Amino acid sequence: MAVYTDVAAEDLGAFLADYDIGELRSYKGIAEGVENSNFLVHTSQGNFILTLYEKRVAARDLPFFLGLMEHLASRGITCPQPVKNKTGGLLGTVAGRPAAIITFLDGMWIRRPSPTHCAALGAALAKLHLAGLDFAQTRANALSVGGWRPLYDICSTRANEVQRDLQPFLAAELTELEQVWPRHLPAGVIHADLFPDNVFFLGERLSGLIDFYFACTDALAYDVAICLNAWCFEADHSYNVTKGKSLLAAYAGVRPLAAAEREALPLLARGAALRFLLTRLVDWFNVPPGALVRPKDPLEYFRKLRFHQAVASVRDYGIA
Repeated sequence: MAVYTDVAAEDLGAFLADYDIGELRSYKGIAEGVENSNFLVHTSQGNFILTLYEKRVAARDLPFFLGLMEHLASRGITCPQPVKNKTGGLLGTVAGRPAAIITFLDGMWIRRPSPTHCAALGAALAKLHLAGLDFAQTRANALSVGGWRPLYDICSTRANEVQRDLQPFLAAELTELEQVWPRHLPAGVIHADLFPDNVFFLGERLSGLIDFYFACTDALAYDVAICLNAWCFEADHSYNVTKGKSLLAAYAGVRPLAAAEREALPLLARGAALRFLLTRLVDWFNVPPGALVRPKDPLEYFRKLRFHQAVASVRDYGIA
């Protein structure tokens, strides 16, 4: 979440008049995240999230995202729900941006996940994958292997400003992954951005998943690889095999990985690390002036990628 677009109280009040959620009491921007503009809105009936969809989110994709949240909730996945307005619609316009009101989810995200948190995440991810198998809509993953070279082209000329020789490193890794990227793995709906700040806990209990605006149709094991990157490294960028084992075992307890998925995991983890390294580089060089957003360190994912390049087998991730 982030704030790129300011919203005047008068505009928000007029927008909320189309909903049966009470009168506006207060609202404030949410600085975390990088994709859309988000506000915590307090009305006379409770708390809600206002999301303004910025330019990087295509308006044509919004029915997929909002429909997916409704579908997953109907299958028992705890996630925020789009609120319908008085005419039954899910979308409106605020400050010139497509906008939606989303239900508020109780809980807080964990800044230093434990193996117990990682296990809860692994089980929840597998349940999400199973729940999404009968979702009728599909959306191609624009940030899979086919989308990485355009990102590289945007940031490559300045990559060495972030770290010496980063540009040739990226070029070599991208070329190799384009050639060896795993194909034909079991596929379905993936979250594609299930970082700790998109998973809420109440104590040790996982209370819900949020922020489905990168969700798409892709290899399910790629989502697992994204989570290994996001949840199982320590602050010094070392891989915590205990956390990895907890995540993978809990996932497999709900949805066992096929042999081909396990074999592909090191490549999928490399690809996931490269994807976030490239998008973070692009964001690092392109923060809009005045935006309430904190660009994330690209080199975190450079160090994770170096780990994955050195992995000898899936046992290094915690799979027996």
